[in-house]
Amino acid sequence: MRQWLKIITGLCTLIILDQITKLWAILQLRGNNPISIISGVLEFHYVENRGAAFGIMQNRQWFFLLITVVVLGILLWMMPRIPENRHYRGLKICLCLIAAGAVGNMIDRIFRKYVVDFIYFRLIDFPVFNVADIYVTVSAVLLIILVVFYYKDEDFEIIFSKRA
Repeated sequence: MRQWLKIITGLCTLIILDQITKLWAILQLRGNNPISIISGVLEFHYVENRGAAFGIMQNRQWFFLLITVVVLGILLWMMPRIPENRHYRGLKICLCLIAAGAVGNMIDRIFRKYVVDFIYFRLIDFPVFNVADIYVTVSAVLLIILVVFYYKDEDFEIIFSKRA
């Protein structure tokens, strides 16, 4: 029970942070000129993204909602199977970040019919993104590093063979 309380508290905190930053972007940036944070490098620039990463697959909201529900289902299935010890803390944090990012963008898709993006790296003309995207991207990179360099096959055997 304590494990679930930590997970839910972490998820809610991350989702609220994402939604607050998006609300700020709507109130301060929509209809206005971008705000330069570091001249020529970083801007806050309001974009309504009706697609996926980098704006691909525009106007397929139901598809994205379905994918999000499947990902969340897999994460909910996995979380109770992960042992409650320090060795697996990185894995749990990564999965929590992925879930928070997925839910943050899902909230936008359900209530706005688009995802609010506002962080723009002008220097490299990187696509505009948001805090939820940061959660997913950073956690995916960390997850790859953990899987390749930290966890062993037997660590995953414990997770996937465990009965919850």
